[in-house]
Amino acid sequence: MSNVFMSAPPEILLSEDQIQKRVAELALQLRRDYPAELHLVAVLKGAFVFLSDLIRQIPGDLSLDFIAASSYAQGTTTSGQVRLLNDLDTAIEGKHVVIVEDIVDSGTTLGYLQQALRARNPRSLATLCLLSKPARRQIDVKIDYVGFTIDDRFVVGYGLDYAGRYRNLPHIAALQS
Repeated sequence: MSNVFMSAPPEILLSEDQIQKRVAELALQLRRDYPAELHLVAVLKGAFVFLSDLIRQIPGDLSLDFIAASSYAQGTTTSGQVRLLNDLDTAIEGKHVVIVEDIVDSGTTLGYLQQALRARNPRSLATLCLLSKPARRQIDVKIDYVGFTIDDRFVVGYGLDYAGRYRNLPHIAALQS
């Protein structure tokens, strides 16, 4: 793929309504599992739209923070090397922490983040991802909550991008190669 917009329109895989319904279900499940205390750590940049909708659906009090890591440059495949781009602002020791990730494909970034955050002694550590792409998994990572399992296609929209583009789509679509 080149670094220009695709000439063919992206194929919609998940509609805005499908996404919103599943986000509401995940929010209720999180609150059932963590009724008193919940600290979310969103992985930037891709998870910001998902996080925004998710937290508005979770009843009660919660806290959150952001972390940025990447194993991608401008392309569509992982480099295999994770770079921590932005660290947490608050300590997580003793907290029930849930990592909020947009998509888990190779598992490289998530595995790195799970290890790094586990070393900070949270009371518990779980992972929630909107999209899981198991066909691409290179590292066996535990994912406690999955929004949707998808095939091995490069997807954009709802916060996910291709070279900084398409994050604003209200749905999730597959780019045509």
